Amino acid sequence: MTEAPTAKVPDVLSYNPEVARKSLPFDPFDPDFHADPFPFYRRIRAESGPAFRTEGGIVTVLGFEEASAVMKDSRFGWGVNPMIADQFVENPVSGESGRILMFMDPPDHTRIRGLVSKAFTPKMITDLRPVAARYAEELLAKALAENPDGRIDLQETLSRPLPARVLSEMMDIPERYHPLFFANTMESGRGLDPGFTLTDVQKAARNAARDVFIDAGLEMAAARRVTPGDDLVSELVRAEDAGERLTEWELAMLLMNLLAAGFGASAALIGNEVYHLLRHPEQLAWLREHPERVPAAVEELLRYDSTLAMVSRTALEDADVAGHPVRAGEYVLVLMAAANRDPDAFTDPDRLDITRPLTRNLGFGHGIHFCVAAPVARLIAQEALTALIKYEVRLDERAPVERWPGISLRVIGKLPVVLGPVVRG
Repeated sequence: MTEAPTAKVPDVLSYNPEVARKSLPFDPFDPDFHADPFPFYRRIRAESGPAFRTEGGIVTVLGFEEASAVMKDSRFGWGVNPMIADQFVENPVSGESGRILMFMDPPDHTRIRGLVSKAFTPKMITDLRPVAARYAEELLAKALAENPDGRIDLQETLSRPLPARVLSEMMDIPERYHPLFFANTMESGRGLDPGFTLTDVQKAARNAARDVFIDAGLEMAAARRVTPGDDLVSELVRAEDAGERLTEWELAMLLMNLLAAGFGASAALIGNEVYHLLRHPEQLAWLREHPERVPAAVEELLRYDSTLAMVSRTALEDADVAGHPVRAGEYVLVLMAAANRDPDAFTDPDRLDITRPLTRNLGFGHGIHFCVAAPVARLIAQEALTALIKYEVRLDERAPVERWPGISLRVIGKLPVVLGPVVRG
């Protein structure tokens, strides 16, 4: 085993391209990397193996088994991690520091996740499925009726409004909030990137976007205290009112997390999956003839291009990562997008194959931080594809696909397509 260096990454909270390029295994400012990171991942794996220590001292994991091991190992958590510490939100009244659920460690993580997970029951998924299916069909029919030439931005007409409508069913979100949330998801999501890759201006935009979600969440919580309902916000308010289970600021952080992810991450998932399906017309044609395979196709598309591409972890005690000793307080970078194309875990991993036997992937994470809303995200993506493959659809060669900046999340901003008549009823 190699010796762990004693030097720590300097001042990772501040924008510093030199530190970023040394600390990360890729150049986060390279437009070619943003456009297609997978050739970079292949080269890094070929040169350095499934795990290695970067020049800046961060152990980076690209192997599937190695990544899975770190993500489920209780010796790794968030701790006081400078990679993400500047993302914590301070309560302007009490000074209490707030973390979103994905940045929490037990026991707080266990307590709050337990409250949220009660909402994502099999019955809830069953009840939401026909709702999501109806919304998806209505949105596509409306888009084609309003655009006779079929040229639409699928993100604007399906990928964003569909999760918004489904989430609104769960949380009873007034529709007046929707445009506000859509306008702030990009900046909020980009804030997941390490601090040394974000300028002060970008961090300010991130913080302002998160304030929008916090304020809206608190407004909805206040309304539910007056008029409670049968929805997730009301349930969380009741838990907060009961005391000792959820503080007001924890409630604010949780609602911000649910709203930002619900309006942003699910839309990103749909956009990425549709984009790759349309780039492989033979796969689309096969799926149209085998619609019962949509759930498996969603998993393969998620493996092929993971929406959440990477996360960091802090060693809470001395540990070992694939032969690399990591001391308590050091951090590890887990590249899930690379791990999901590990040739040791998947046959011909760079080939999209929706007939591939269903296997586990890290698209929704792993371990205690596995995405609590994954059942809903899967449901929404499945119904989006089920509705879309009924139509003739292709990428619009006259308009470019636009990606939002960011390295932690893979998000398509605009997805121009040409939508034709229904080909399957």
